Amino acid sequence: MSEPTAAKDDPTAQGVAEFGDGPPTMVGRLQNALHVTPALVPLIVLVLAIAAFGLALGSKFFSPFALTLILQQVQIVGIVSAAQTLVILTAGIDLSVGAIMVISSVVMGQLTFRYGVPVELAVALGLATGTAFGFLNGWLVAVMKLPPFIVTLGTWQIILATNFLFSANETIRSQDIADYAPLLHFFGTKIKIGGAIFTVGVIFMVLLIMVLTYVLRQTAWGRHVYAIGDDPEAAELSGVNVRRTLISVYALAGLICAFAGWALIGRIGSVSPTSGQLANIESITAVVIGGISLFGGRGSIMGALFGALIVGVFTLGLRLLGADAQWTYLLIGALIIAAVAVDQWIRKVSL
Repeated sequence: MSEPTAAKDDPTAQGVAEFGDGPPTMVGRLQNALHVTPALVPLIVLVLAIAAFGLALGSKFFSPFALTLILQQVQIVGIVSAAQTLVILTAGIDLSVGAIMVISSVVMGQLTFRYGVPVELAVALGLATGTAFGFLNGWLVAVMKLPPFIVTLGTWQIILATNFLFSANETIRSQDIADYAPLLHFFGTKIKIGGAIFTVGVIFMVLLIMVLTYVLRQTAWGRHVYAIGDDPEAAELSGVNVRRTLISVYALAGLICAFAGWALIGRIGSVSPTSGQLANIESITAVVIGGISLFGGRGSIMGALFGALIVGVFTLGLRLLGADAQWTYLLIGALIIAAVAVDQWIRKVSL
């Protein structure tokens, strides 16, 4: 008995599946581009912000001095944001980054001036202090299996208290540092190129971002960081040493924060236990605006730099326009909500 003609002409009747979704739409291509390149949105926002303030202020904003001033203003947040990004990529969060930064700077200053330790050794011990606190965070998260938010909330309080107890709430003056320990001001050293003024801290921030970008993209360790943030159980099954990688991420974040503490001394000139108290919030702000997903596993270290620069551009631009400072907080708050909304939008789309 011959097969019906309709059955012959119907490909599904012959066991052939058809997928009639058609070519991707423009919205679909946009979502895919944002998924593949998370730093694209903050880059576009940064360029538009620079263009808008440039049109409104002209050469007053576009001068080499003004543009490099933005870099100087965001260098501390940029360095700390790099540390925060590493942690958030693993689906964690570090509320202690600002406290680690400050206590590292306090250790450098107090060991030099109160205890007579050679400044080179004091700097090394300050860097070691930041690394040790980062290691402690990582050990509590990876080995004790405690939530990163709770761990770093606790160590934030512990480090702040230790900071004030160790320093006796004493500020070391800028002039004393300049006279007796100029190495502590190293990151504040200015380099003039034409009308632009850079500092060693700015150069360090850019080099740090470049190195971390390479490490995260091109090394096995970087791929492990993303894998843990995406799915730690799957990463474990695929052979990733999740415990060791997490500890290394938090320890490296602590070391980076210690360098930020050294740069902070160069930026403000003095060693103060009360400086940099908002660095943890500012770093999270830069990371979120920079397109790094708070759920982990997606984002670019360049995005954190773009996020910090966006905040710097808005701050300086509105100041030059004579606007109330509250407008800066209003716009930054709107950008944070918009950035999280975009991240959720991308995550819900099947690519």
